[in-house]
Amino acid sequence: MNKRELVDSVCSHLETTKAAAEETVNVVLKSIQQGLSEHGQVSVAGFGTWTVRQRAARTGRNPQTGEPMEIKASTSVGFKPAKAWKDSLN
Repeated sequence: MNKRELVDSVCSHLETTKAAAEETVNVVLKSIQQGLSEHGQVSVAGFGTWTVRQRAARTGRNPQTGEPMEIKASTSVGFKPAKAWKDSLN
């Protein structure tokens, strides 16, 4: 599912316009980003938790030449689904 399909789904479930559904989706996604920036974690009960993760600098290999290269430290986002949701997938 991509963002357009998500907007269409929200639109049909809320019986609203596509513009209103897109605004709703955008507000939710922006709120998750803001929560991660400010608090480092966003939890939605029954759905899951997003967390900010730090990746340490490391040595990797250039896939074309095989030469070692330094990969800089970086920040990324991880997601862990709620147990009930994960169990429903299995």
